Amino acid sequence: MILTERLILRPPQPADRAAIHAMWADPVAMADLGPVNTAEQTDAALARHASYGPDLGYRAVVRRVDDAVVGFCGLKIAGDDTPVAGELECGWMIARAHWRRGYALEAMAALLDWGWANTAAPRIVAITAQRNAKSRGMMERLGMTHRPALDFVHPRFASDDPLAPAVIYVLDRQQPALG
Repeated sequence: MILTERLILRPPQPADRAAIHAMWADPVAMADLGPVNTAEQTDAALARHASYGPDLGYRAVVRRVDDAVVGFCGLKIAGDDTPVAGELECGWMIARAHWRRGYALEAMAALLDWGWANTAAPRIVAITAQRNAKSRGMMERLGMTHRPALDFVHPRFASDDPLAPAVIYVLDRQQPALG
């Protein structure tokens, strides 16, 4: 568990499923990430992240004041279908009702700090669709830099899908995370 001023980052609990599924089923929230998820896909994703072990995998982002699940964030090993296969990859999503409150930045700054303290990774990467300006801006606020030489067409999408062109941002260990 990671605590910040306003948030708790912890492994998802069964009671979190409805809030996480609602977030992943929201077509506006998913517009730059991928297709909306069914309940079964949400369950499969939660199981996949749980399989990464106690240290890696995505965590529920819970507001401390009222225990509301406002998002999902974490670290995992980047997939073999990416140019950064095997590296430590971060990611996040905040439910639309909680956008523009600084939760993503607060959660990710704490998570990056945790990653540096608890792994030997020389860098942490982030991947998003080229068109995902909100995530790219967040990556920059976290101190990450775009590495155009690593950009690729993500095989998870059809080559003509507007989400297929993907970008990679990197935060090297010597760079401090912003918070």
